[in-house]
Amino acid sequence: MIVLIDHRTYVIKPGKMQAHIEIYEKYGYQAQVRHLGKPLAYMFAESGELNTIVHIWMYKDAADRATRRAAMQADPDWKEYLKKNGEAGYLVSQKTSLMVPANVGQVATSV
Repeated sequence: MIVLIDHRTYVIKPGKMQAHIEIYEKYGYQAQVRHLGKPLAYMFAESGELNTIVHIWMYKDAADRATRRAAMQADPDWKEYLKKNGEAGYLVSQKTSLMVPANVGQVATSV
C-alpha cells in the first residue's frame, strides 16, 4: 500500500522544455526508474503555469523513500545525468511536497 507521495514541480527556462526532457530521457530516466520504479505521473504544463514539469513518485513510507533515493544517488548513471543536467542549466527551480492520503471518501480510479 502506498502511503507517501513525492510530488515534485520543476520550473524550466522558457524555450528549453524539450531540451530538458531529452537530457532526462537519455541520461536520467533509466537510472531513476531502476531505483524508484515508474512514476505515477510525469507531465508538463500545456496551459496555466507554463515551463513546469510535475513528477509524482510513490513510496510505502518515508524509510522506503530514503532507501530508494539513496541507492539512486549512488548510481553512476544518475550521477552522470545530474552532471549533464547541471551543465545544461535549464532548471530554474524545484519544489518537493511529500504528501499522505487524506481520509475523505473515495478517490477517482478512472476518468
